[in-house]
Amino acid sequence: MHNPRHPYAPPPRDGVGASCVVLPNQGAGSMLDFLAQRLQAVSREEWLRRLDAGDVVDERGQTVAPDRPFEGGLRVYYYRSLGDEPAPPFSETVLYQDEHLVVADKPHFMPVTPSGRYLHSTLLVRLKRRLGLQELSPLHRIDRDTAGLVLLSVQQRTRGAYQALFRDRQITKDYDAIAPWRAGMTFPFEHASRLEESPQFFRMQEVPGEPNSLTRIDVLEVAGPWARYRLSPVTGKRHQLRVHMAALGLPLRNDPFYPVVNDPPEGDYSKPLQLLARSLEFRDPVTGGMRRFETTQSLPLG
Repeated sequence: MHNPRHPYAPPPRDGVGASCVVLPNQGAGSMLDFLAQRLQAVSREEWLRRLDAGDVVDERGQTVAPDRPFEGGLRVYYYRSLGDEPAPPFSETVLYQDEHLVVADKPHFMPVTPSGRYLHSTLLVRLKRRLGLQELSPLHRIDRDTAGLVLLSVQQRTRGAYQALFRDRQITKDYDAIAPWRAGMTFPFEHASRLEESPQFFRMQEVPGEPNSLTRIDVLEVAGPWARYRLSPVTGKRHQLRVHMAALGLPLRNDPFYPVVNDPPEGDYSKPLQLLARSLEFRDPVTGGMRRFETTQSLPLG
């Protein structure tokens, strides 16, 4: 008898939560047959190894044997594993921690959450393992290529209050960026446009229509052909700052996606994207006090 309301969930392992797959109502064969067919990114031989090792369990917490018959509607849990995961030679810094929040200063090239080729080397998994906080969850995300501040929620009980800061635009976010200098432009100004996913799924593009993104742009200093800009996103669309600056003819230095794709080979960390999440400021919805956090990193202008 399945218990869909309160199924068993195995504890995290080395900072990584278990993944879950629910068997369809109709099927046949063994559990090994199902897993090998449904999740083909893992070989049949690897699934057999995991099942034999007891690394796959059901919603009752029982280990799943390879020859166990298919059982429609059953929840099955397993842990992701990436044998050839890239491991960037950089580390995050924890700037602040209390019972509600963690503020991390993320380096370039480190993803915030697991995706694709990255699992154990992501900021979230590293912090869960380092701090022993299994409920830790990011309240927002910045690109893998971007460095700087990430705000994370420690406990589920107060998470909604902090998530509302981003949803209701009650938090001020400022970024530093290095991009070409163009004389004749008047600062500060705002750039608004409509952003949608491009045919290349990993990129965004500006399209005609009602704007759904807004960025405030100012210049801080100029050195020859380059300038340091202060970018303040009012909205939070994916790649918003990068797309807006490229659209203005001011592509960020070392941007691998905009205006054209020029992604460096894996393991090349010589040209980090010159975009830094500089500061976060907000009124804490739990304590009522004002909070301001600033990165300890900087971008060289020269």
